[in-house]
Amino acid sequence: MKISCCWLYAISKYGYPPSISDTYRALEDMQRLGFKYVELEGVREENLRAVYEEKENLKAFCEERGLQVINFCPVLPDIVSLDKQKREEAIHLFDLAIEIAQFFDCETIQLDSFSPPLEFVGEAPYKDMINFGLKLQVKVDPNFSWNELWEVVVGTFKVANQKAKDAGLKLCLEPRVGEIISNTDSILRLMDYVSDDNFGAVLDTGHLNAQKEILPLSVEKLGKQIFYLHVSDNDGKTNEHLALGRGTVDWEGVFLALKKHGFDGYVAVDVGRVPDLDEQYRESVEYLQMIERKIGL
Repeated sequence: MKISCCWLYAISKYGYPPSISDTYRALEDMQRLGFKYVELEGVREENLRAVYEEKENLKAFCEERGLQVINFCPVLPDIVSLDKQKREEAIHLFDLAIEIAQFFDCETIQLDSFSPPLEFVGEAPYKDMINFGLKLQVKVDPNFSWNELWEVVVGTFKVANQKAKDAGLKLCLEPRVGEIISNTDSILRLMDYVSDDNFGAVLDTGHLNAQKEILPLSVEKLGKQIFYLHVSDNDGKTNEHLALGRGTVDWEGVFLALKKHGFDGYVAVDVGRVPDLDEQYRESVEYLQMIERKIGL
């Protein structure tokens, strides 16, 4: 099993987004925890450009420590904006992200679908920091059109997928609580519209368990289009990201379903916003190794 470390570790320890100096610290922490494979993010324009400018030093730093960046995630909310100019500017930034992913020899580049353009009363998902278990209240603008937003999302992911494909990268999307694409069936619908096997899913057990999904069934539905796995646990009531075994996720069922479909991608520990962060990462790796021995993934 190829076990990697999600960037949520860095965010949880050093803030959102981590500064470049804290990025180095986070990577060093990941190595100290025993990880070989890691993620990297570029959050909005300022942080993305900072990562781009620092990419040569970051890669050298990783190579010296035996770390390999296997997935890059540019966080660009305007990429699905209803404002065409903002959307085009975000697509240009996505081009920078592709260069970063290529430079690090990543296998995948990841996008999110972000929150829909609704008016959030009080808390909003992922506004400043990734928080779990928020009570969301929204107002829908009378002029808002879901069909218009869906056309934008489809158009954006078709463009992004073609750019990724031309660069030799697979594009993956993570359904997340509170976002436009928030569950298994919504990403399946988007896959139908994008209609290219180069576009696939990040199966995030924490988010999908909180969405009351039957996770082995999610694996069955997505099959070979699961490109990457984010693993964390919760009680199915909130989208907390806890160590494996601390919640209600049916881990044996998930990995048996993945085995059926021949999944051989990276399994990324995605624990975050917990007080005993390092311990829960070690605990999760040990749990994955136990599952691997038990079912022979």
